Amino acid sequence: MNMKGRHFLTLLDYTKEEIEHLLDLAIKMKKGEVKKDLKGKSLAMLFQKSSTRTRVSFEVGMTQLEGHALFMDMGTTQLGRGETIGDTAQTLSRYVDGIMARLYKHSDAEELAKHATVPVINALTDLYHPCQTMADMMTVMEKKGKIAGLKVVFFGDCGFNMFNSTAIGFSKMGADVVACCPDHPNYSLNEKVMEKAREGATGKISVEHGPMEAAEGADIIMTDTWVSMGQDSEKAKRLQELRPYQVDARIMAKAKPDAIFMHCLPAHRGEEMSADVIDGKQSVVFDEAENRLHAQKAIMAELMG
Repeated sequence: MNMKGRHFLTLLDYTKEEIEHLLDLAIKMKKGEVKKDLKGKSLAMLFQKSSTRTRVSFEVGMTQLEGHALFMDMGTTQLGRGETIGDTAQTLSRYVDGIMARLYKHSDAEELAKHATVPVINALTDLYHPCQTMADMMTVMEKKGKIAGLKVVFFGDCGFNMFNSTAIGFSKMGADVVACCPDHPNYSLNEKVMEKAREGATGKISVEHGPMEAAEGADIIMTDTWVSMGQDSEKAKRLQELRPYQVDARIMAKAKPDAIFMHCLPAHRGEEMSADVIDGKQSVVFDEAENRLHAQKAIMAELMG
């Protein structure tokens, strides 16, 4: 399966078979059963939003693939002084073999990809977080042996990047994805994205406003921070409105006995989940975090190799 030269902006652009190929490769690379390298290749890592896991996992991943990663803070580049994204993309393409971008607006990632002649990998935008979902699906494959037929319930804000990519990826692979959120436009599904997601889905995407009802029979309970970067002024309001959707022991008890808890991190104990859940035996959040490294190595190897 040849993916060389392709962009990785959203899982909408990849078929079920292509995602399966990448997940299988990531698992085999993690086990040491398959070796890939990007010797002599360079990755530009363009950051508009700060990070921990994204920077470290991509930089270490390139090192392990025998390549080189270059950190670029957008504020200290000419982009911060008015150079166009298109000019930057064309220039970087003359120097590097791939561009990873962590940006506020997805339209900027699309503009980058439009002008770049090397693969552009979306490491997070306001609409999508495909690398995280690849790591999540890899973790589920390791823990459950499959994705098809599972029930995934996402609690809290379901109108942003993390739920969008979760719904796209897991439903495409055959899982039923439930959004458990307040009946409020600030937290409701992005219907334009969901319309596209349902076109490629083999599982269902649905909404449930009752937390206990949504958790019933779940295989995977998932959540994310309630206050993302740029939302600090809304913090008190968001915490109050989302409080009923905290994942706690009662929620986990409604799920299947072997259900797992997932969170892409960073986590805020006492907000989106209780400490006993994230630190409990059903939590796989650090396996999930580790798998960012392996999933992204597979993506980079296939796109840049």
